Amino acid sequence: MTGCHRSFYRALRRGERGSVSIFAAVSALAFIGFGAITVDVGYVIHAQRVLQSSADSAALAGAMSLANGNNATQAATDAGTYSGGSGKKNANAYLSVTATPQTVNCTGTVGTTCSNDTSSPNGIKVTETANVPLYFARIFGATTVPIGVTSYALGSGGKSQQLDVMVILDTTASMNTADTSCSIAGATRLDCAFAGFRTLLTGFHAPDQEVGLMVFPGLTSAANAALEYDCSSTTPASSAIAMYNASPVYLVTDLSSDYNTTGTLNTSSNLVKAARGGAAGCTAGVTAWGGAGTFYADAVSAAFDYLQTNGRSGVSKMVILLSDGDAQASTAPTNKNECQQAITAAQAYQNPTHTMVTIAYGSSTSTSSSCTTDTAPKSACDTLLKMASKGNGTNAAPQWFYSDTVGGTSTCTSGAHAVTDLSAIFQDITTSASGARLIPSS
Repeated sequence: MTGCHRSFYRALRRGERGSVSIFAAVSALAFIGFGAITVDVGYVIHAQRVLQSSADSAALAGAMSLANGNNATQAATDAGTYSGGSGKKNANAYLSVTATPQTVNCTGTVGTTCSNDTSSPNGIKVTETANVPLYFARIFGATTVPIGVTSYALGSGGKSQQLDVMVILDTTASMNTADTSCSIAGATRLDCAFAGFRTLLTGFHAPDQEVGLMVFPGLTSAANAALEYDCSSTTPASSAIAMYNASPVYLVTDLSSDYNTTGTLNTSSNLVKAARGGAAGCTAGVTAWGGAGTFYADAVSAAFDYLQTNGRSGVSKMVILLSDGDAQASTAPTNKNECQQAITAAQAYQNPTHTMVTIAYGSSTSTSSSCTTDTAPKSACDTLLKMASKGNGTNAAPQWFYSDTVGGTSTCTSGAHAVTDLSAIFQDITTSASGARLIPSS
């Protein structure tokens, strides 16, 4: 090989080494760029999750505040306390967060369209925004990226919780009188009571809530009780009503979970048939013969005893009593202090897992014409109020005391609830019995 040839090959090799160096440098820069983007994108994704978590915590805190009976302002404040804002309980040292909690009206057990509402909210909306700092991407001129999240939570009507529920309905003769304030035109008080009861069954979610039915006065036998839902024209005769001192059968139907299928009443359920919700030709249900006066202390004890014996292990218990509350039956086993007996019976069973709900139906506030067997003056209204579980309310305004001011003439009102129609009352019970939870942003 000549000298000029060797010089040519040496020059060619030097050019190849230069090209490889340039390619390697460009490749390294690309890898560094991709690495920078990957790290920063990962950090942004992490920051988004942190922000969503703090918004969820804030929304749940506000919803629980509403569930505990606080007003809209306090609920929004409590939500802000648990937000990711500066100095708040879920603040992040690497993020400057702006949190905006506000109450909303958003009923239901699933996500629904919500609207701002500061008068009667049952939900919280929390919006959080932040600018996430970037690091490696700054070589491309990007220093931050904005992110934002929204979270909704319900204070009531949210998470369905397991409950064993026994409803006790007053079927004394006075329940056959008209209730002109009922949402059903021309209804008797018993008609209105059962319409409310059916609202309860529609609002509950089987099998989470199992429900049974008791009545007072009771019946002479379980066979007579079965006539209240057998869909025949035969109903218990007046002679089937048992006196309170004659071991009455209060139970009409056992705990049931077949009453409701996806929000629609099952007309084949014995409980629904007893509640006058059976199919065509089977709508009679429970009757109100009366004839034994009003006494319900033993029915309350029987209801709690039944739930403790027959209810599900580890499941909370609830007894719901609807009555005018004027206990003064001559056939009571102990016909002295009959209203106080009911208060004592209800309070004996109450604890964190046992709830007593009372619905005063046109109850008297007179201490001279109601509860006349009591030596210490008290009214029917006061009796039902003192029987109710305090819950998130106060002794003067228990959470679980409701009142229907029949005809607008009763002065017996609930300090915890503004609803007065029985259907609205039973609907409120279903939502109040369910816990706070997050719902989809819709």
